[in-house]
Amino acid sequence: MPTIVEYTQRKRPRNSYPEWMVSPTSAGPCCQGGMEPVGVPEPDGQWIFEYRRCRVCGFTVRAYLRYVLDDAELADLRKSLQACRLSDYPE
Repeated sequence: MPTIVEYTQRKRPRNSYPEWMVSPTSAGPCCQGGMEPVGVPEPDGQWIFEYRRCRVCGFTVRAYLRYVLDDAELADLRKSLQACRLSDYPE
């Protein structure tokens, strides 16, 4: 899966989204409360992700937000939900 993030300790962190980002190779203690979204959510196959970057040290990761069902999966889910009726469950 291609990424626009270059992980290195040899360069300073850089945010040139959406073309390129330079990130330290590991998170720091500041990352726990310092991560913020960069850009807009994007698709990667059936997943939607966004880049998140620490506003203190520049550490950047892909954060996967949700999975998008394909047509066959949606049809199976609808069929399963229709098979479950509230009257089938005692109160």
